[in-house]
Amino acid sequence: MSPSTSLGTGALSIVIVSFNARADLQACLLSLKKGPPSMDHEILVVDNASTDGSAEAAERIPGVRVIRMARNAGFSAANNAGIRESRGALLLLLNSDTLSPPGAIDRLVERLLATGDAAVAGPRLVDNAGEPELSFGRMISPLNEWRQKRRTREWIAAETAREQFVDWVSGACLLVRRADAEAAGLFDERFFLYTEDVDFCHAIRKRGRKVLFTPVATITHLRGRSRASLPEASRQAYRRSHVAFYEKHHPVWAPVLKLYLRLKGEL
Repeated sequence: MSPSTSLGTGALSIVIVSFNARADLQACLLSLKKGPPSMDHEILVVDNASTDGSAEAAERIPGVRVIRMARNAGFSAANNAGIRESRGALLLLLNSDTLSPPGAIDRLVERLLATGDAAVAGPRLVDNAGEPELSFGRMISPLNEWRQKRRTREWIAAETAREQFVDWVSGACLLVRRADAEAAGLFDERFFLYTEDVDFCHAIRKRGRKVLFTPVATITHLRGRSRASLPEASRQAYRRSHVAFYEKHHPVWAPVLKLYLRLKGEL
C-alpha cells in the first residue's frame, strides 16, 4: 500500500469508522491487509473516542492512518472527517464489522468504473453464515418500509443475486466517486447513526446520478456487532435518525411517526 502522500489521482481511500469495536476493527483491517486492493490506496480509521483501545490497536497495523475524534460524533460526522482527510478519487466507506475477501474490492471498483452514470456502488453483503442481507432498497417511505418488513429470505436471495440500479445501498460498504460525494455535500450530520446512507444516496440521485447494487463483489457483514456494547443507546439513536429522516423527507408523516413511537414507548 502506498502512503497517502503519494496517492495518484485514480487512487482509492478506504474510510472505516469505529467505536469501541476493537476485535472487529482488527479483523476488518487484517482482512484488508491479507487481500488488499490492487490499485493504489490508503486506509483511514476514524475512531469515535473509543475507550477500548481501538485506536491504539489500529495504529499498530502498518499502513493504517488513525484519525481520533474528540468525542463520539456519530457515524455521519466521522465519515465526513475521514473523507476530508483522504486523498483518493474513489472513496470506500466500510464498517468496522466487515470482512473483505481478496478481490472483492477490486471487483466492486471495476463495476463502478465501468458504469459511467453511476456515482455509487454497493456489493452483496452476507452474514457470517453466508446468508445475504437486504443491503439496498427503495427510498424510505411509509409504504416502502411496510413492504420491506415483509420480504422473505427467498425474495432477498433472488434480489441480491442480480445487478440493478437502486435508490440506496448500505453504508456498511459503499463505494462512491469523490466528485459525486462532494457535490452532494457529504453526509448530513443530523443523522447520528442509521438512515444516513439512504439520505446520502438520495442526495446523489437528486443530481441525476445513479446508485448501483452489484453481486459480483461479496463482503461479510457481522451485522451490528460494533454497536452490541450499547444496544439501548443504539436503539434510541436509530429512532432519532428515523424521525429526523421523516422530518427532512416526509414532513407530513413525521408527526404520525412520532405519535406511533410514543405509543410504543420508543421515543
